[in-house]
Amino acid sequence: MEIIIVLLRFVLLLILVLLIASNIRIVPQAKAYVIERLGAYKGTWDVGLHFKLPLIDKIARKVSLKEKVIDFPPQPVITKDNVTMEIDTVVYFQITDPKLYTYGVENPLAAIENLTATTLRNIIGDLELDQSLTSREHINTKIRLVLDEATDPWGIKINRVEVKNITPPKDIQVAMEKQMRAERERREAILRAEGEKKSAILRAEGTKESKILEADAEKQAAILRAQGEAEAIKMVKEATADGIRMINESKPSKEVVALESLKSFEVAANGQATKIIVPSDIQGLAGLASSLKEIVKD
Repeated sequence: MEIIIVLLRFVLLLILVLLIASNIRIVPQAKAYVIERLGAYKGTWDVGLHFKLPLIDKIARKVSLKEKVIDFPPQPVITKDNVTMEIDTVVYFQITDPKLYTYGVENPLAAIENLTATTLRNIIGDLELDQSLTSREHINTKIRLVLDEATDPWGIKINRVEVKNITPPKDIQVAMEKQMRAERERREAILRAEGEKKSAILRAEGTKESKILEADAEKQAAILRAQGEAEAIKMVKEATADGIRMINESKPSKEVVALESLKSFEVAANGQATKIIVPSDIQGLAGLASSLKEIVKD
């Protein structure tokens, strides 16, 4: 009988130990547990060691506090100018209040997806196609503000919203490619024309500078020639003046002067003149010179 009592005590102790051990919980980092007691919210367990009452307390939800990323499938939207295109978005969010996240909305992820789709349609509906393609930052900011305000009662913080892809219809894409090709060709033509213009300007400037240099060279050559001629004339004049001065210093006789004059007339006679007037005193001297030549010949 005593053995049976010991066994029963051991079994009860074992059950108690197992029951206590099974109700000890350790909450890891970046996690939060929502606890209910008899079906009502009791509290939120943070990181650490916790104990719940058996059969009374229950872990209603284990919530991750890490930032989550949801990539929603493409949503069809219509622009202000009636162009239908598909846009897919990426939402980055974080749970800030596990209690509101647990009891605020039935399916938070589905709610965020539907809210994102409707907000995106409203925003794109006020924009034309070109604005939609070039206003990603505006679209991202507006969606984030709307989602953040709407999800605040759900204990969710929207950190960032990104429009990942904007896909216009095929015919619009073809038209845009043609437009881009035409724009690139136009820019290429403009660049080519500007290059040719600059090249022509450089050639003209080169020709102008070349002509200026040639003119300067001719001017310098003319100046040098004129200076040379002036120097030559000056030298001739100085030589003539020196000769006259030497003649005056030697005090020549009348006969020598007459002979020199006769030589000058001889030089003049070899020119193109058809008539020469000889003074009478030189005529006599010329006859004397002829007589002297005859005597020398004899």
